[in-house]
Amino acid sequence: MDQTQRKELLAFARATMAAHLSGRSLPAAPKLEPAISKCSGAFVTLHNRGRLRGCIGRFADGVELAGTIREMAMSALSDSRFLGEPVTAAELPELDIEISVLSPMKRAADPLSLELGVHGVLIRRGVRSGCFLPQVAAEQRWTKEQFLSYCCAHKAGLTPDAWKDPNTEVHLFTAEVFGEKEPQARG
Repeated sequence: MDQTQRKELLAFARATMAAHLSGRSLPAAPKLEPAISKCSGAFVTLHNRGRLRGCIGRFADGVELAGTIREMAMSALSDSRFLGEPVTAAELPELDIEISVLSPMKRAADPLSLELGVHGVLIRRGVRSGCFLPQVAAEQRWTKEQFLSYCCAHKAGLTPDAWKDPNTEVHLFTAEVFGEKEPQARG
């Protein structure tokens, strides 16, 4: 995805959130090149001066990217972790928006084959699941084992070492990550 398309998607996410918070009609989706109009999912992350204010995403192969970003941008405004302090229209200008466009997921035969800062993880066992985007490991300076263990314990509600059990599914994915705050896109 080129820099122009990244900027269009970030502006679209911001305009969608502004319209949603003020009760106005949602903006039209940007026209994307066919090669990037479909994706395997996306996340929208919101920060206010470095503090997380929302992060919501969806994993689904072949979904329409702009529509997914619209839905995730509105959902990130009311991330359940911040129900007592939801994002308001007054706070919106202070937010930095980051979008992560996901690659297809692949089940890892060896969870430790992941590359920190490159792969995100989705861990599933029964009805429990949790994920971390690729940038989380680098931001937190975690080892591979910490990345997998924290995802199990803090996201999926499993024991920290559940990732070692063959009955636990560990899926890896990459993401094209870009944000308003960054001069150059990551990913």
